[in-house]
Amino acid sequence: MNSTATAPAAPSKLTAYARAALFASAVGYAMDGFDLLILGFMLPAIALELHLSPAQGGALVTWTLIGAVVGGLGFGALSDRYGRVRVLSWTILLFAVATGLCALARGYDDLLLYRSAAGIGLGGEFGIGMALAAEACPASYRARASSWVGLGWQSGVLAAALLTPLLLPLIGWRGMFAVGLLPALVSFGLRWRLAEPELFVQSRRTHKTQALAASLRLLVADAATARASLGIVILCSVQNFGYYGLMIWMPSYLARTFGYSLTRSGLWTAVTVAGMALGIVAFGALADRVGRKPAFIAYQFGAVVMVLVYAQLTTPLALLFGGAVMGLFVNGMLGGYGALISELYPTAVRATAQNVLFNIGRAVGGFGPLVVGAIATRYGFSMAIALLASIYVLDLGATVWLIPERRGIALG
Repeated sequence: MNSTATAPAAPSKLTAYARAALFASAVGYAMDGFDLLILGFMLPAIALELHLSPAQGGALVTWTLIGAVVGGLGFGALSDRYGRVRVLSWTILLFAVATGLCALARGYDDLLLYRSAAGIGLGGEFGIGMALAAEACPASYRARASSWVGLGWQSGVLAAALLTPLLLPLIGWRGMFAVGLLPALVSFGLRWRLAEPELFVQSRRTHKTQALAASLRLLVADAATARASLGIVILCSVQNFGYYGLMIWMPSYLARTFGYSLTRSGLWTAVTVAGMALGIVAFGALADRVGRKPAFIAYQFGAVVMVLVYAQLTTPLALLFGGAVMGLFVNGMLGGYGALISELYPTAVRATAQNVLFNIGRAVGGFGPLVVGAIATRYGFSMAIALLASIYVLDLGATVWLIPERRGIALG
């Protein structure tokens, strides 16, 4: 790995290094989105060939997310100790090996093990990539940089939605896992040539590296920091709960209620993801212009309104385009977490904060499909969607009362 060249400290514009760091981070996050969505599409085929029960099929998704939480916690701390680029490369290698083994799985037990290991590799991508992007870019671009990395997820999800209906009948689920190796190889190649950000290098020179327990204590070092950390956990929990609750169940709902085929469900996912991507881009630009808190409040209010409106839609066309508008608000906030968390915590624990706080939210969000499914079974899917609106009201309160504004500060 080339570590001789570093990025200039506190650049005033996007440098070639910053663009390379952003692209490498976004590709890695695209790998996350692609992998998780193709798993959802492939579950019926996997269950048929390996004779899995519905509970076992669901466990493959759940343990992937559990692995992501474990990987996020561990790799974040390792990144603060050994470097953003180096540890991101380690996560890619673990994911690539585990995904390759998934293609060779012979039964439920070994596939569950491989999916858990792949999840651990995926877990470090978000937080470390966001820390790398924040440290490589100037303050005036920080929220936009965060949103560009967030777009990586949407790109991966969109690719999965478009490619899986075409490729799955031809190459089967084992072949799809092999296809999932491609973004991992691209991402590893990009990172192999990338240096560590100068801000991180300088921090290592002047600050002693922290053990994980000490790093975690810094997330609640005083009352103000603890309050901000609680606010971030709430925001990330709502983000993941709403996203997984909607995206996992909507294809099944559309198929059952409106007779959607796999291709039409893929189209709904693609249109919804396009709305999410637009929302992420707009969020980054808005947050850099007016501040983090006003941008979050505007989107959270929009999410409450659109989720309630969406629960009333009944025609396929309205559900299709309404999904895009709802996705703009519900997932557009993903564009802000990287910048927000980066500005609240020092370089010595930045990746730990990103991964710990976001993955606590991811762990809570993992219950989204379970809760939405239970409510939908008992009261109907429209009621389940409507009840999701209440969590964005909680989001609004957390932003107003717990989150400080740090737009434009120099990272320390």
